[in-house]
Amino acid sequence: MIRLILALAIALTLGMPVRGEVAIQQVTSPGGINAWLVESHEIPFVALEIRFRGGASLDDPDTRGAINLMAALLEEGAGDLDARAFARARDALAASFRFDVGAESLRVSARMLTENRDSAVGLLRQALHAPRFDPDAVERVRGQVLSSIASDAKDPDAIAGQTFDRLAFGDHPYASPVKGTAHSVGSLIRDDLVRAKARVMARDRLYVAAAGDITAEDLALLLDRLFEGLPEQGAPMPAQASFLLEGGVSVVPFDTPQAVAIFGHEGMARDHPDFFAAYVMNEVLGAGGFGSRLMDELREKRGLTYGVYSYLYPMDLAPLILGQVASSNARIAEAIEVIGAEWVRMAAQGASEAELDAVKTYLTGAYPLRFDGNANIARILVGMQMQGLAPDYVTTRNDRIRAVSLADLRRVAATLLQPERLHFVVVGQPEGLGRPAD
Repeated sequence: MIRLILALAIALTLGMPVRGEVAIQQVTSPGGINAWLVESHEIPFVALEIRFRGGASLDDPDTRGAINLMAALLEEGAGDLDARAFARARDALAASFRFDVGAESLRVSARMLTENRDSAVGLLRQALHAPRFDPDAVERVRGQVLSSIASDAKDPDAIAGQTFDRLAFGDHPYASPVKGTAHSVGSLIRDDLVRAKARVMARDRLYVAAAGDITAEDLALLLDRLFEGLPEQGAPMPAQASFLLEGGVSVVPFDTPQAVAIFGHEGMARDHPDFFAAYVMNEVLGAGGFGSRLMDELREKRGLTYGVYSYLYPMDLAPLILGQVASSNARIAEAIEVIGAEWVRMAAQGASEAELDAVKTYLTGAYPLRFDGNANIARILVGMQMQGLAPDYVTTRNDRIRAVSLADLRRVAATLLQPERLHFVVVGQPEGLGRPAD
């Protein structure tokens, strides 16, 4: 699925550290690279978060999965070091690097001790600039990816997510699995990986955040050392995506005792002036806690599921509101009926004053607990940048939550929620439900 990680990341950007006010510094290197920094010298440790916007959506249509495979190989040998030598060098420095790809970004997470920072940055630079893509490493990692693709083909959750994407987005890159297909991945050659790297790892889509034991001056020098020499421009970003699904139910037959359903329709962009009202509204509707309406109606009152949730999913090129539920094949139709009824009720009536007050209390009270260390701080800072938020967001966020009125919530519910457009993709053997997915 391409959706839950982003939804969680958006939730994380609604937080600040327990230890007090967040002092965000905006740093620009001599070479013109921008970054955000929260400086903290209590522990001799630095967390770096790097993002390249575009991610797997920038795959060439003929080589789907190339960006994912390429990213998985960045730590499998670089420069003069083969995979084993690179791993030994990284471990000797007590450093940690992680590379992964989503539908909209390539993510690099680095953790390093202050005393080893220069050497760790040098090693990371090799991975970013000079990955080897050795034949043995390519075949080993290709096998891992193919195994994961085969596993997804047997996973109802993965099947539901991929089917929803395919039906919703047609021939847009969002419709394609991030990992590619068994055929496309099996056909990739080294030149495809080299081209994939150039498509996504470029300075015109770079975002960087750091937190921990480093000064702004040192970070500025680190930025140029790490990124100087990357291509100035990558592949063009894809066009805006059209959402193709109408209301209804699509069924993917699958032999499982419990059916899984993903549901949703078009949503709201992150920069929309009503986004906070929509966020608060969804917290009442189905954000996943035991106080949400969906959980109350489906689990507490009817015992239809162990869990159900909805969430705003404002992708760059296609904002959505989505949800997921699992229930027995015998009762999934009832679960879908109840979800639809709650969509109608919220759209028609909005929330009560008591519900709004309870959600505001929860959201503002939980806010300080979001940031609980340098790694989380760096992740949230880079997410804020990518979402176009200003540094003062961390001090104004709770005020924006408190400012949402009952009239705001009701207005947004009436326009955002479209019960007649709500589409369910169900994987399983549901009794009394819809037509098979195309």
